[in-house]
Amino acid sequence: MEVILQSIITCPKCGYQKEEEMPTDACQFFYECESCKTILKPKAGDCCVFCSYGSEKCPPIQQVKSCC
Repeated sequence: MEVILQSIITCPKCGYQKEEEMPTDACQFFYECESCKTILKPKAGDCCVFCSYGSEKCPPIQQVKSCC
């Protein structure tokens, strides 16, 4: 199974989207929207901002491993 490292993260407040490279060795708990400066945090039950707001889940989840 190939792991996708690029994910388009979408700000839930303003809708701004940006493609980002996901870290393979850590979860990203915070992300600042470039447009409106809102600090995104994972939704309840998600391990990172990519699992909550990204077009792809984070690499550990894609590999069916526990995340962080």
